[in-house]
This record gives sequence, C-alpha cells and structure tokens, in this order.
Amino acid sequence: MIIVTGGAGFIGSNIVQGLNARGITDILVVDDLRDGRKCLNLADADIRDYMDMDDFLLRLQAGEDFGKVDAVFHEGACSSTTEWDGRFVMRVNYEYTKALLAWCVARKVPLIYASSASVYGMGPVFREAREFEQPLNMYAYSKFLFDCHLRAQQGIDSQVVGLRYFNVYGPREQHKGSMASVAFHFNNQLHESGRVRLFEGSDGYGPGEQRRDFIHVDDIVAVNLWLMDNPQVSGIFNLGTGRAQSFNDVARAAIKWFRAQGDDATRERGGIDYIPFPDHLKGRYQSFTEADMSALRAAGYDRPFMDVETGVPAYLGWLAGRGQDKR
Repeated sequence: MIIVTGGAGFIGSNIVQGLNARGITDILVVDDLRDGRKCLNLADADIRDYMDMDDFLLRLQAGEDFGKVDAVFHEGACSSTTEWDGRFVMRVNYEYTKALLAWCVARKVPLIYASSASVYGMGPVFREAREFEQPLNMYAYSKFLFDCHLRAQQGIDSQVVGLRYFNVYGPREQHKGSMASVAFHFNNQLHESGRVRLFEGSDGYGPGEQRRDFIHVDDIVAVNLWLMDNPQVSGIFNLGTGRAQSFNDVARAAIKWFRAQGDDATRERGGIDYIPFPDHLKGRYQSFTEADMSALRAAGYDRPFMDVETGVPAYLGWLAGRGQDKR
C-alpha cells in the first residue's frame, strides 16, 4: 500500500493519478474534507481507502500499523501564506510531520514530503543551505523548522526526502481559491473580461516583470515517483525548473492559447492591466525565485522540465476539457 496525505488536494491528487497511471490502486488517501469540493479531485481516481487526517494522526501516535506500506507521500498541510494563527499552523504542518517521520523511520518506510521554496524568503539565493533560509510567514516557518528538524536527525537508514516546491500550477487546484496559481486566475479573468491583471513594478522589476520559477504539477509528480523508484536517494531538494520566468510570460502564454481557440469572442481577448502593488505585500513578496537544481540533478534526476510556454497551454486545455474553465 502507498499512503498519500493531502491526497484530495492539488499535488496529492495528482500523485494519486500518477500512481494510477502505473496501475497502482492500493492507495490510502488521508485528507481533511471539510471542504467537500475537494472530493472532485478523486472522482476519477482509484484508491483503496480514505481516512480523515485527525484519525490518521491518532493512529500514528498510538503506533498502529496499516499493513505493508511501500511509501508515504506527505502533501497535506495548511498552505496559506496569509494564515497567522501560529498554533494552528505549527500543529498541522510541523507537529504532524514530526509524528509521521517518527512512524516511518521506526518502520523503515520511505517518506517523501512537501517542503516549500518559501523558506528562502526574499532570496536572492535559492540553494538548500541554512545561510540562504529566511522565512517570512508562518507557513514558510513551519516548513523551514521541519527541514531543520530533519537535518538534526541521526541514524536514519530509510529514505526521507523533502521537496522544496517552487510555484506549482496545473490541474486539480480549483479548490484553492486565492492560493491557486496565477495561470488559474488568468484563465478565469480572460473568461470574465478578456483581460488579465498583474502587479505594477516592484523591487526594481518593471510591470509584470517580477519573475518566479513556475513548474507544472506533472513535473512535480514525475520527480516524486522517480524518488519512489530510487529509495537510495535522501535529502532536501529544490523542485522547480531552474529557470525563472516573468508573470508577463505566463500572461502571454494564456492569451496566446485563448486567441488560438478559433472563435471570434476569444480571438479578441488578450489585454493586460497593471494594478498598483499592494502596500501589505511590500517587503513580504518574492519578486524573484529561481531554483538551484544542482542537488537534484546530482542525485540522478535528468529529465527536462516544462517551460510556461508549454505547460500553461496544456493546463488551460485541461481546464476547458473538464468544464472547469469558468470556476
């Protein structure tokens, strides 16, 4: 059996799909379905069982087993960067992950967990080393502190991998609301008004020229599954494309896709409006991120990553095909 926490969420549900594509259906999904709309991410998936996150934690803490477990993908977390209830965030992100680590290490079960590029704060260096880490919010701090906790462990002889995701976009993120990717929001904006909205310049960047390392969720899944296939690889690794692209690049890729759809209404769409940079984000906004991918490459992962000119059209086509293009 394989356990996927956060399995009804964005990245978790895509990992479930990736496992299904390999013919693997003996999957226990762990999640919190108070937002029942997330069940739609699993409606076309084949799994063995579902368990609520609180029930799962109680069983972990009680030392219970779940039969033979081949791997755990830990994607469950409070991922809101605007959540300032520190007790809640630390309980859900930090303490929960510590309990899962202890359970996995005691049984030598491979654990592949989601960390975050947010641990680097404003950068500008994005390399897996303590001197470059300066989290700016509770979410980032909770991820940073668990990475520190892992680094301090001695004598672990099973696979443990932390993946510092950069800006992930792609299918099955529609439930994330304001935390969904800019590609998802651009899709909705183009449907609604024919125009997309970007921030004016900040931190020395021109309007819409702030740059992030945007990575398609299919590439995230590919790395997770490669790690499952290579249990000798452990450590904390960045997971981006290694190439920063501007928000304007993402907007232009979305606009180009809309214009290529062929009908008169979409052919006319494609304006960009630059809106004032919010005061509350000044000093707390990553105007530039770019993953240093040398560690993962050195570990043996050699597949290419999609750029936004490839990934964004693929994503918008998926949204249109699923009837989710206006949500």
